[in-house]
Amino acid sequence: MPIELKVPEVGESISEVEIGEWLKKEGDFVERDDEVVVIETDKATVEISAPESGTITKILKPSGQTASVHEVIAYLEAGEPRRDGTTAQQTAPEPQPFAASKPAAKSSTGRVPQDDDRIVVPNATGPAVSQIAESPREDLNEKAETRQGPEEVEEAVAEAGTETIPEAEALPRTIHETRNSPAFGRQQRTAGDSAGQTRSESPTSPQELRARPQLPDGKPERIVAMSHLRRRIAERLVSAQQNAALLTTFNEVDMSSVIELRSRYRDRFQELYQTKLGFMSFFVKASIAALRLVPEVNAEIRGTDIVYRNFFDVGVAVGGGKGLVVPVLRNAERLRFAEIERAIADFARRAEDGKLLPAELRGGTFTISNGGIYGSLLSTPIVNPPQSGILGLHAIQDRPVVRDGAIVIRPMMYVALTYDHRLIDGREAVQFLKRIKETIEDPARLLLDI
Repeated sequence: MPIELKVPEVGESISEVEIGEWLKKEGDFVERDDEVVVIETDKATVEISAPESGTITKILKPSGQTASVHEVIAYLEAGEPRRDGTTAQQTAPEPQPFAASKPAAKSSTGRVPQDDDRIVVPNATGPAVSQIAESPREDLNEKAETRQGPEEVEEAVAEAGTETIPEAEALPRTIHETRNSPAFGRQQRTAGDSAGQTRSESPTSPQELRARPQLPDGKPERIVAMSHLRRRIAERLVSAQQNAALLTTFNEVDMSSVIELRSRYRDRFQELYQTKLGFMSFFVKASIAALRLVPEVNAEIRGTDIVYRNFFDVGVAVGGGKGLVVPVLRNAERLRFAEIERAIADFARRAEDGKLLPAELRGGTFTISNGGIYGSLLSTPIVNPPQSGILGLHAIQDRPVVRDGAIVIRPMMYVALTYDHRLIDGREAVQFLKRIKETIEDPARLLLDI
């Protein structure tokens, strides 16, 4: 009895997935728990493993198609592989081309047509096509030259005899090719025209023009279907723009103290915790301090209510193979620097491999997005609904600033807070960024919680 390979439940509220890459093909033998296919949801990618050892006999859903949760997408046959490593499969007979089979007859030129003069019309049926294949070319051309459009050409074909066509290689194979051939499209002289007057092919209809691909000369295009993840990102970003009153405020931070602290303890930190000390852990800690000061940024609007949260699930945007994703640091207020850095490094690694779990992408209360790692100097990030705020970090640049009345060069970073103005006023937004600035410029505040 064949074993069904079904789409598993991959997360709350997810009822449909997109079939990604098949890691195995029909006829392949797989061991139990071998990864067979990758499926994509609107939150992450998940790999489906073989429930038993066996041979894949049939793939029902190829890459790119959608499938519902619990739907069967392939069949396996349990057992050991055959010695030759193959699976017996029925091969459909190849379609035989249609060939004109009337007895050879002399054409109007007196030439007896040969076997290779016959027209072959693959996958074509119907009287009109058959008559094209069996009509003399001379008669067809005579009829076509006295007519104007494709319908008249077909009538000429129908009125021609049933002799096999000599010199068939000069004729188009189908009605479609007849209509679009150079001979049909050129200007033709008709019997009713006076000398020097010509009649052109009738213009192409608007319907035919729309059906034809209109590619710019020398500029090819490549069309790729949007993944579930990319479609979901698009939907959420558009929803955020339409349903929230978004506003962005900016500040700049002197990174000198954090850079000096990292340089002093970087090697010792990595030796103790087997991970690098980065900037993100400082900003996560600074954000928690600012969220405590301005709780509206950690809240959300739910209908006509405001929901204030007394916990801090901070999402950290990371770039993955399928696009930007935002895994969540649960209860970030309880995490130490090393735990934050290890978690972010793990998120980034698994995002690149498409192995983040849907549960890791849900339920954040605030988001941090670091465009600076890509070189961004300034941006206005978009809130991830239903959250009310997002902090944007940017590239660190040496810039001239004034300190104690003197112009000095310092490593500076612009920071941006985009927030929902329905819930957060400009004053609170400025206070939030000011606390971020104070904490990063004086990291000792993180220890004293001041």
